Amino acid sequence: MNRERGIYREQPTWKRIDQLGGTAVDMHFHTNHSDSPTTVKRVLSRAHKLGIGVSITDHNSISGVEEAYERNTGVMTIPGMEVSAADGPHILLYFYDLKDLQDYYRLHVRPFKGKSPYLAIDLDSWDIIGRAAEYSCVKVAAHPYGYLLFNKGLQKCIEAHYLEQEILELFDGVEVLSGGMAKSLNDKAAVLAERFSKGRTGGTDGHLLADLGQVLTVGPSNDVEGFLEDVVERRTTALGREKNILQKGLMGTVITTKYFRYTIPSLRVHYKQNAPRVRRYMDRLTSSRKKH
Repeated sequence: MNRERGIYREQPTWKRIDQLGGTAVDMHFHTNHSDSPTTVKRVLSRAHKLGIGVSITDHNSISGVEEAYERNTGVMTIPGMEVSAADGPHILLYFYDLKDLQDYYRLHVRPFKGKSPYLAIDLDSWDIIGRAAEYSCVKVAAHPYGYLLFNKGLQKCIEAHYLEQEILELFDGVEVLSGGMAKSLNDKAAVLAERFSKGRTGGTDGHLLADLGQVLTVGPSNDVEGFLEDVVERRTTALGREKNILQKGLMGTVITTKYFRYTIPSLRVHYKQNAPRVRRYMDRLTSSRKKH
């Protein structure tokens, strides 16, 4: 269960949540304000039923968070956003105050969005983190070793020498349990958080309503400010399990449909992000042949 590294791999129950701190939040969830079909209304209704909080972290978008606050349902909602960097990594930003999130988005995300709005903006990881440093927010490396062949994880890019290891020093936390990742990669993320003394978060990276609450961040504080401080001070743990292959396949199919209208610009983004990897591979191949 990797309890020593802050991961409890088991179905979340209130008994376990109480033992681990008492407050549970799905820290990584998407709505129909980006690449999910799930409405904010249904997210809040299910979160209320489950007795958990949620952070709506839509890709390069905050309108889902704004809707959640307008509905004012009483569900603990952490203002957040998942920003996709031009050089690959996905960065989760959690704000103590909705107005700060809105200001950051207005100045540092919206002007840099491309024609495929849920993919990379025209700022790299250093830019995104540097601009976030001007705000009271918690910076977390989303699924640091994934996804698949894409450069969507911070540590994956670091180990491929696209980014310097020093950038991790600017992050407050690491997502150690992502519902969409393989168990082995989440385990590596937990080791990474332990090695660099980073806060730990867990979230489903959910797009379907059934995903909500299957992976949680658990801590002792029951308000946004206190809970985010729990993350920074390493008082949180991650509780839940990764999706199985069928669940991942279903989610992948649903996500893909949201990108159909952006097919051409999306392909351009993927090409631009993965071209350095291809060039690096070809250079290694050429160098190896010359040696022989």
